Amino acid sequence: MTHQLGISSMSLGRAWVHDLVPKLDQAAKYGYAGVEIFYEDLVYHAKKYPGGETPDNQIRAAQDISSMCKSRNLAVISLQPFMHYEGLIDRQKHAERIEDLKLWFKLAHALETDMIAIPASFLPESECTGDMSVIVADLQEAADLGAAQNPPLRFNYEALCWSTHCQTWEQSWEVVEAVDRPNFGLCLDTFNIAGRIYADPTQPSGKRPTADADMAASIATKLVRPDKLFFVQVVDAERLDAPLVKGHPFYDPEQNARMSWSRNCRLFYGEQDRGGYLPIREILKAILHDLGYSGWLSFELFNRSMADPSPETPAEHARRGAESWEKIVADLELNGHAADSAVSVGSSTAKA
Repeated sequence: MTHQLGISSMSLGRAWVHDLVPKLDQAAKYGYAGVEIFYEDLVYHAKKYPGGETPDNQIRAAQDISSMCKSRNLAVISLQPFMHYEGLIDRQKHAERIEDLKLWFKLAHALETDMIAIPASFLPESECTGDMSVIVADLQEAADLGAAQNPPLRFNYEALCWSTHCQTWEQSWEVVEAVDRPNFGLCLDTFNIAGRIYADPTQPSGKRPTADADMAASIATKLVRPDKLFFVQVVDAERLDAPLVKGHPFYDPEQNARMSWSRNCRLFYGEQDRGGYLPIREILKAILHDLGYSGWLSFELFNRSMADPSPETPAEHARRGAESWEKIVADLELNGHAADSAVSVGSSTAKA
């Protein structure tokens, strides 16, 4: 069984604080084999060209990023996140998003990746429907358009623990099953799994009242077909000293508490010394051993530390991610298996 590792989208710093080149340099230095590219980083790079972030310049930026990655022996795993797509009540906005998606197809081809990530929408209920028939039809449309590309493109769909209608991995799996397209699969994110079933940052304990029992039951549920699991993202998060409610430094009245927690407090696997407390090892065991997943693992970190303008910030996060991978190899008994590595580099505005 070969496990390919991916470090976090945010682990190497925010786009407007740290440029893409030093982030890629640190990924290569610490031995990673691939990267996720965040659209915001791509646009930030495109703004350097005359005329700014035009579609043509975005494609040019994608080609440039692809070359930079190749020169550092880094594969481009995916482009993400194509946000707020499915279930739009305003169908004119849906049509506009389809046009956006067609540009993303060109960007993916220029990056030489075959995968685009779609997180479940977290728009207000007034803007996106929970009608499963609409959600499924929209995602089927995207999948069919991607399949018609040359070469074909795949999509991975992910439940966020604060999404409007799809908040658990079980719900996201129901969507993937209903879409029923070979190029449309599931992304499992350990933070988002535990962040909904196990954790509650608004509680003094950081946990839901039935956290342990619910987490154990969820892990024991083996519904996902391995061939439909396209991608896995791995991070922990810190237990807060005080509930994330009004008055807390991370409180934002415009955001779900879990989103604010996600933006500020994610940690690499094994960083209990920094406050990590989620049952990530148990979730990974279920995915890697029980389910038999053997694809990329991406450390998708978002943390306030990425706003640190120090030029050492990318190196610090790359180092922490590499150390985290070694802990995974030891804790999950992956020794003896080929263990490649990857890092995704993106903007913290891209996905909470």
